[in-house]
Amino acid sequence: MHNKFNKLTWAVAIAAAAVAGQAHAGGYQINEQSVSGQGYGHAGRSSNVNDATIVFGNPAGMSFLDRAQVTAGATYLDVSTDITNVEASRNLDAGVAQGGAPMGVQVPVGDIPGGNEGDMVPGSPIPFAFYAQPVTEKLAFGFGVYAPFGSNTDYEDDFQGRYFGDYTELRVISAQPTVSYRFNDQWSVGLGITYNQVEGELRRQLPSEPTFNPAADIDSRVEGSDDGWGYNLGVMYQPIPETSLGLTYRSKVDYTLTGDFRAFDPAGNVVRADDASLELTTPESVNFSITQQMNDRLKLMAGVSWVRWDRFDQILVEGSQGNTITQETQNYSDAWAFAVGGEYQLNPQWALRAGLTIDNTPSSDEFRSVRIPSDDRRIFSIGAGWSPTDNLTLDLAYSYLTERGTNVSQERADLLASPQTGGVPVGGASYSADYKNQAHGFGAQLTYRF
Repeated sequence: MHNKFNKLTWAVAIAAAAVAGQAHAGGYQINEQSVSGQGYGHAGRSSNVNDATIVFGNPAGMSFLDRAQVTAGATYLDVSTDITNVEASRNLDAGVAQGGAPMGVQVPVGDIPGGNEGDMVPGSPIPFAFYAQPVTEKLAFGFGVYAPFGSNTDYEDDFQGRYFGDYTELRVISAQPTVSYRFNDQWSVGLGITYNQVEGELRRQLPSEPTFNPAADIDSRVEGSDDGWGYNLGVMYQPIPETSLGLTYRSKVDYTLTGDFRAFDPAGNVVRADDASLELTTPESVNFSITQQMNDRLKLMAGVSWVRWDRFDQILVEGSQGNTITQETQNYSDAWAFAVGGEYQLNPQWALRAGLTIDNTPSSDEFRSVRIPSDDRRIFSIGAGWSPTDNLTLDLAYSYLTERGTNVSQERADLLASPQTGGVPVGGASYSADYKNQAHGFGAQLTYRF
């Protein structure tokens, strides 16, 4: 048998990982750009000015900082997954299975060899750093470096769904110079320009024989990178000193993802190489939040976020000669996230925080994959801030994320081809399983004020 290699899956996988990355609030968007904000579930992301992380939360908020400061930290994510009710079938053309000529209809001929250990997301820290500097009483400048989205899944070598994806790694780093202007005691505006770099590696296995023996699989990989520009706009309004309202808009970002496709046999020899590319636009988003100072000690916050996922309706993949390889329907829907939280100033040194976030997924049951097996999620957070001096604050936070159980069901009929039939597919696979994800997030950050 001769395996039919297909760039399509890998180009599609790059886009899926990148776009889903924009939804770790309902996919894999990364919300970890502030540990002080993590403590109250990011409920006041656009309206609560705690430290220099407001550069990301709302550029307009820098104008409400009274002095220069730098904030740096990281959140460590520990994710676990249970995979149950697995059905994994290898399929062959009915005629070929009987030792004859292909009939054009595939039938199940047994299970795919392998296992389903789960826990395929490695633990990883997500760092960030921000600086904010008042220039005048009205003008402020800031800069931030952070990870807006990314994902990493690494299944075991004999994972039964390996023909649909067994390794995904996506890393995005953003640098954001920011400026804000405060018109008066009530109104301020801000603008941030983002320069974004993305790198990704994706792998999928392909069978080389009808038994689908994992030891004989072809290891297919693609690595790609690109950069793109975007911007953030923010407005903050304080009708009275105790009330703050913030609105932040994050623009879409255009990428042209290009990658090198390589397929390796079990001995490590390259048996196929090619290029793949696609145009990808990540969607715009809006966040609105309100912060209310109830008394000298208690502060309450609420926020809502919206992402325009409906623009991600298909993936158009092109080959090295500009030919259309495939058009994949995605049918994502606009996603909403809601958060409430509070902060209690226990004494001049200690602030205690708590929050609840409800994140809705943009993906649909029909197109959910082993690469992004996520669904609606609930996040419970607690945190504390310790200020031993006026210049220094240490923030700590813990979050527990639990997802609604979801099902992944995928099928491909073009995994195995025969040279005797001119490359006509004679073998495929189907994979179905229930996924249940949960995660723990441990965050720490340090703020120094000059």
